Amino acid sequence: MLLKAKQKSEAQNQKWEWVETSIWTDRMLATLDNGVKGGKWFSLWDKVIRPETLQIAWKYVKRNKGAAGIDGITIKQFETSRAHFLARLHQKLKEGSYSPQSIKRVHIPKEGGKTRPLGIASVEDRVVQTALRMVLEPIFEKEFLSNSYGFRPGRNAKDALREVDQLLKTGYAWYVDADIQSYFDTIPKQRLMDQVEARISDGRVLELVQKCLEQGVMEDGKKWFPTQGTVQGSPLSPLLSNLYLHALDIEMSEKGYKWIRFADDSVAICESGAEAETILNDINDWMNKNGLTLHPDKTRTGNCRKTGQGFDFLGYHFERGRKTVRKKSVKKLRDRIRALTKRTVGKSAEMIIAELNPVLRGWFNYFKHADVKKFDDVFKETDGFTRRRLRSIFRTQEKRPSFGRCLNDHMSWPNKFFAALGLFDLHVARMSACRSQV
Repeated sequence: MLLKAKQKSEAQNQKWEWVETSIWTDRMLATLDNGVKGGKWFSLWDKVIRPETLQIAWKYVKRNKGAAGIDGITIKQFETSRAHFLARLHQKLKEGSYSPQSIKRVHIPKEGGKTRPLGIASVEDRVVQTALRMVLEPIFEKEFLSNSYGFRPGRNAKDALREVDQLLKTGYAWYVDADIQSYFDTIPKQRLMDQVEARISDGRVLELVQKCLEQGVMEDGKKWFPTQGTVQGSPLSPLLSNLYLHALDIEMSEKGYKWIRFADDSVAICESGAEAETILNDINDWMNKNGLTLHPDKTRTGNCRKTGQGFDFLGYHFERGRKTVRKKSVKKLRDRIRALTKRTVGKSAEMIIAELNPVLRGWFNYFKHADVKKFDDVFKETDGFTRRRLRSIFRTQEKRPSFGRCLNDHMSWPNKFFAALGLFDLHVARMSACRSQV
């Protein structure tokens, strides 16, 4: 009996090893596992606002960096007067006078000339939302299903991709690629609050969540108040967005569907075209009932074993039994390389490579399991592209501008020259990874 109790305790500790122990004590975790009385949590406010929680929340915000919000206070400035800012924030929360500032909205370029809206909250508001998330996340995580992978502790995109890959390798061929149109901007706020209130009964915590959802938006010098949606880019948004789609995960699971979701990006893997159409209809019905819409152009079904019917998921493309790097993923990397290797950059080769290597290494670590063809090796082609960009810089510095493609350039700066400088080589890294798997 003692051994079983010890094993149970160890399993519980491992399950919740990511929580903040200063907030979630062993006793609270036991209550979480066993079920809280009435199914709702009370008395959470003191855990949100106490100085220790705000201090830990600040450390997360500092680590994540990010730009200044509408008040212009940067991470560095906040750090300089950290004690003052956190003490003042604690006092405002305690007195009930805290009110979030407006969100500074910017637009990030997307392919095709489109943009993605991103909200930048003030550093102070990010600290408050992070504190809220640390307190609320275990309560919601207890309910979330294993078919959801996005923005969750101990789960990531590679886990979701691995699940898709395994299903396809076991014989499944049909899929439903479900794309929610402008998901973060269209979540019905009151329905989302209903989901929060179904689990939380602390009135002051609920009021704070409501305030975060009702933040104004400052864009192009004009302030407005969104009637729906959560701010994409805020610390609380990923948790709340997962909460709203949790009911969809449950429905897909109860119907026995092979459903894999990463935030608002999801795919269902199935056995036949008829099943795919059934799943798509079920998803569409759920969306209509819950105030959301599937994107009419991006949502589709298909047989990924057939040429031209593959699908994209989390940066990869699945088609005809192969898992390759999505074309958009290659383009994004090349755009990033271009930004770091402008001909007029005015930096030494060592400095440029020091900036390139983390980008190349991070991209490789995510895509190293992609399939490649002998004469269509995205890793080798990208290496060549990077070296050409660098040769072009060197020619410009010698007052001989060109694209770095001619034979003389290769002779002046051969591949081994870049290797000696420590340039990360995608092709060499992939060959090494393949050998280590044998």
